Amino acid sequence: MNLRSLDLNLLVVLDALLDEAHVSRAADRLGLSQPAASAALQRCRHVFDDELLERGRGSMRLTPKAQALRAPLKSLLADVTDLVDPPRVALRDIRQTLRVTMADFPALIVVAPLIRQLRQSAPGVDLIIQPWHGADVARAALIEGSSDIAISVFPPAEDELHIEELVYVRYVVGMRSDHPAAGAFDLETWLAYPHILVSGRGDTRTPFDAELARRGLSRRVGLVVPNFQMVPAALLASDMLAMLPERVVPEDDSLVFLPPAIPVEGFPLHLAWHRRRANDAALQHVAELLIELLS
Repeated sequence: MNLRSLDLNLLVVLDALLDEAHVSRAADRLGLSQPAASAALQRCRHVFDDELLERGRGSMRLTPKAQALRAPLKSLLADVTDLVDPPRVALRDIRQTLRVTMADFPALIVVAPLIRQLRQSAPGVDLIIQPWHGADVARAALIEGSSDIAISVFPPAEDELHIEELVYVRYVVGMRSDHPAAGAFDLETWLAYPHILVSGRGDTRTPFDAELARRGLSRRVGLVVPNFQMVPAALLASDMLAMLPERVVPEDDSLVFLPPAIPVEGFPLHLAWHRRRANDAALQHVAELLIELLS
């Protein structure tokens, strides 16, 4: 037979009919009218090419085929229920691997406390921190399913993704504590020294350079590094300065961090996952932990 022509609801009615062996009681159980239940029985008889329910002495009885259908029918309906509305599994019993895409900021902040918390709440959840190749690649990975969660700057109104703003990140300017600019930091002093720029793609210009150009100014980029972890050692070894997100400032007395000498626009940091994963308990738990850690 053509399964596309089979209405799953018909099997639900058949299950009640076989349990009750009575059309009216089955109708009452399902909230159907007696004629609707009778019509469903006729359709079931056609599908299975069997009477299913026969009239006996003052009652109806199941045919041998109906008796044989009872157990597999209940198993089938249970499997469908588990598929459509699966039972909740305790977080501690979940065994699942989640792929998280994020740059070294915010990975520097969240990875250690995240795995500590998962060890307590969901020890069977494993993480893969995927390499960062930019927001566009992270978005595409979420849509195609090669990544489960991403932390990035995402545009609003993304129909396929659930996006939450975690925090608005502001910048500070870092230098070694005995740097000549540390005592009297202003715009002229800031631009008098070469800058360290963090870029995974090797960029030498950022929106900040466009703002400087608008003011008729420029800076020298003396070093480009692929991640924030390399910045503190470079600051300590040179007279260079670096503009960093305030969240990645290391606790190091040998470094000092000051507000930018001119207004510098920060950026919103977002957490995103595909809407099809809304009922994934492990993913939602990790997302909640990330929101807590970064907010």
